Amino acid sequence: MAAPPAMARADYDYLVKLLLIGDSGVGKSCLISRFSDGSFTTNYISTIGIDFKTRTIELEGKRIKLKVWDTAGQERFKSITTAYYRGAMGILLVYDVTDESSFNNIRNWIRSIEQHGSDNVNKILVGNKADMDESKRVVPTSTGQALADEYGIKFFETSAKTTLNVEQVFFSIANEIKQRLSDTDFRVESVAININQPDAGAGGGQLGQISSCCGS
Repeated sequence: MAAPPAMARADYDYLVKLLLIGDSGVGKSCLISRFSDGSFTTNYISTIGIDFKTRTIELEGKRIKLKVWDTAGQERFKSITTAYYRGAMGILLVYDVTDESSFNNIRNWIRSIEQHGSDNVNKILVGNKADMDESKRVVPTSTGQALADEYGIKFFETSAKTTLNVEQVFFSIANEIKQRLSDTDFRVESVAININQPDAGAGGGQLGQISSCCGS
């Protein structure tokens, strides 16, 4: 009996791996649960090692399956999380707006990405727990925006409790990644079409320039 056809990619156009990093207690697990299955609880315990959840979304007619990895923020688990940087296509850097040290450590997390992550990985800065009373806030919105501007990345303040900007954060970085992948696919397809064209004198020289440019 013939084997059934492979079902890989049958239910999505892109498979995207996202990684949430940041200090312990900033609410990474809460953000993922709110986004993936709409749940929220205040009884989370610290993530041990790595966990992930999935959700498929649609952007501009394309189905994108997001595989969202939750990492432990504790320093003793850093050796575990670094192994997952390489395959990440997008990284959400999360801090707690009521915890200044978690914000200050964002620069350390970015250095870790630069050391272990891909050069073209998409990044986004997330200030979580924005629902907290203003008397408890220690990181102003303008300070978070300034840091994001410094690194040339987008910035959102979120609340897993109230759902503030949770959808927007994930859709935003997914859209950036989709656009990057679409551009890459277009360039690859363009080169493949040119390569398959018959050599026609001057056209052959032009093809050589295109191939060299895209391969550099």
